[in-house]
Amino acid sequence: MHRRRKHEVYALSKENLYRTAAYVTAFSVAEKAFGFLYRIILSRTLGSEGVGLYQVALSVFAVLATAAASGIPMTVSRLITKYRARNNQKAQQSVVAAALVAALCFSVPAFCLLFFGHEWFDFLFSDPRCMSILLILLPSLTFNSVYSVIRGVLWGNKQFIPYCVIDLIEELTMIGAGVLLVTTMTDVFDGARRAAVAIVISYLVSFTLSGIYFFAKGGRLNNPRRQLKPLLSSALPITGMRTSNAIVNSAISLLLPARLIAAGFTSSEAMSEIGIAMGMSMPILSIPSTLIGSLALVMVPELAENFFRGEHEKLRDNIERAIKVTVLIACLLIPPLFVLGVDVGELLFSSTRGGEIIRNCCFMLLPMSLGMITNSILNSLGYEKRTCAYFFIGAAATLACVWFLPQYVGVYALMIGMAASSVITMTLNLTFIAKKSKEKVRYLKHTLVATASMVPAIVFGCLLRDLFGKLMPALPAAILCGCILLAAEGLFILALGLARPQWVKVLVRKS
Repeated sequence: MHRRRKHEVYALSKENLYRTAAYVTAFSVAEKAFGFLYRIILSRTLGSEGVGLYQVALSVFAVLATAAASGIPMTVSRLITKYRARNNQKAQQSVVAAALVAALCFSVPAFCLLFFGHEWFDFLFSDPRCMSILLILLPSLTFNSVYSVIRGVLWGNKQFIPYCVIDLIEELTMIGAGVLLVTTMTDVFDGARRAAVAIVISYLVSFTLSGIYFFAKGGRLNNPRRQLKPLLSSALPITGMRTSNAIVNSAISLLLPARLIAAGFTSSEAMSEIGIAMGMSMPILSIPSTLIGSLALVMVPELAENFFRGEHEKLRDNIERAIKVTVLIACLLIPPLFVLGVDVGELLFSSTRGGEIIRNCCFMLLPMSLGMITNSILNSLGYEKRTCAYFFIGAAATLACVWFLPQYVGVYALMIGMAASSVITMTLNLTFIAKKSKEKVRYLKHTLVATASMVPAIVFGCLLRDLFGKLMPALPAAILCGCILLAAEGLFILALGLARPQWVKVLVRKS
């Protein structure tokens, strides 16, 4: 009887895992949708010049924000999980205090240095107006750093719904404040500054709400001294990797136009190609990251808890489940993007070229998705330095492609570089997981079958698109084709046994 009851509890925990992942995904999709709508409003209100000023300043702020706190949430989450498994409440409180000290020790000096000594950094911008916008954004650095700590506490305690609610409120605040402020602008520069003020207001709201929630739920702080070293040893590699990623992206933004021009493109043509690839195609190709990011968010504390409790069988099951669900997400989305990529480009961006890039590059979603989830798996198990090392290997491959390939393939050099980086990272991560797992992780057969299932889906989708294209206008034809194709893929996957019908029941079941 006891053994049976234990099994039932474990099964229920798996249901909660899927249900929570579904809720987090729904919130994330809603947040991304609102953000996309806001970008459309800004682009139409500010114009290309205003958006350019805003984005350039924001890109530098993103590097600062990444350097300040990007490694803290995941590290705090893992350490909270570790000490919660050991029922050590004081250590949990010390972790939070240590994380606050670490976050503020970077964000406050960075704010002071840039705010009071900004003349020393004017060389960063070709347009001095960007520095003015950056100075407006700087207070957000501290707000975001503190919120990142509380975010990690929420993750570690598996309180994902409050986190999602706060993030959604932050996004809606930015949109509301941005619309109210930008619509009363005097010129594009004033509009860009007002958009920056909206960001500050939104970060202040998330900072305030998270602080209130933390202390209202009994959150306390303790002596941070003993936890500073383990926190920094874990957070710094993650921060270094993500900061390096931001720097690499900036380097690519500077290097790619120069290499395209060297390959024979005019300056205008080069910027146009980059705009299409990075501004139109990549946001669509990044859609799976929203879904997989939600899954990773839920899985990290679960995997960390299994690891620290020595529950090797559960750990293996959860790793397998994370990889298999990731593969399914990618394999479900690739056929519609291949079949309807050109339609998406034309309907959303009025760009056939953007649609062609979506169609031709959609297959990179599988290694990108697997690279993303396996990075999260390794980080949750405490191998942050390993993932950091693998990132640099992948980044080197991307930069090499951007340097050498534009003369042969144009802007596709960037896509090839990203695909190569993802394949390298995915392979290294999976090899290391297999090496370190005490229980054999089985996912290869599932991955091969799911990948093979894309072939009939693509053939069916192409036939369906041609048929509907002859019977109705482009927009309803694309929407109807996409819906039928996704439904057919889902049924096919269930028929192949790649997913279990009860997964669907769990995801839609009410709490």
